[in-house]
Amino acid sequence: MEDFDALWNYSDPAATAIKFKEVLAGSAGKSTSYILQLQTQLARTNSLRALFDEAHAILDEVEKQLPATADVATIRYHLERGRTFNSSGKKAEARAQFELAEKISDELKDEGYLLDALHMLAIVAPHEEAILIQQKALIRAEEAVTPRGKGWLGPLYNNLGWSYFDLGEYEKALSIFLRSLQWRESKKSVPEIFIAKWCVARALRALNRIDDALTIQLALFEESTTTGHPDGYVHEELGELFLLKQDNLKYPFHFEKAYELLSKDKYLQSNETPRLERIKKLAGI
Repeated sequence: MEDFDALWNYSDPAATAIKFKEVLAGSAGKSTSYILQLQTQLARTNSLRALFDEAHAILDEVEKQLPATADVATIRYHLERGRTFNSSGKKAEARAQFELAEKISDELKDEGYLLDALHMLAIVAPHEEAILIQQKALIRAEEAVTPRGKGWLGPLYNNLGWSYFDLGEYEKALSIFLRSLQWRESKKSVPEIFIAKWCVARALRALNRIDDALTIQLALFEESTTTGHPDGYVHEELGELFLLKQDNLKYPFHFEKAYELLSKDKYLQSNETPRLERIKKLAGI
């Protein structure tokens, strides 16, 4: 990874773009590969903001300068071209780019980008195929010898768990989410541990293990309250759990808090309108 990769803040791509432009302005003397890789990440800051034409324009310029013999910049070009296509709803074009990224990464024996490519291929694949790709990626990650390769275990566990969940295979999802939690706890990363526990609880609710799920979500509620960072998804789950328990005093409170927080989420506004409306209705707003 290059030094500029540490500047990424995926929750604020606009601010990251400013930092990348500053690095680019001071990149005299850097290798062509360094500059091209940086430009691919600048393109990604655009695709994350749905500025797809701007992202493709940068990648068009990168493509013109790629070396005859593929290198890391080539891999990152294909990954970001694919991500831009995927974010704009062009899954077939995205898949072709991710397949090229996988092929080149494998040839160059770059574990990190190979696993990134497999992770993205699973995202654009149908559920059944996605599971096969994720299982393949997990095997590669578990056999990885580099920290970057091993670092993909957490995201891959999480993605495989949700693939099983989406297919209604809740026992398998729970098993994978528990493995994800164990891995996250070994890394002592507090935010990721919080999310991993939420996923375990969500699978427990799907299995109708309401009290077990409630125990975890209440602990997460206490943790988020103590740290001063209330979590809308925790409130939503507590609302659902207390609704199932027919606790008519508690479920409206948590749905109200969930709506207060989640109604501000732009992704949910664009893609989960019925979900937000249901939360609002159950909150009695």
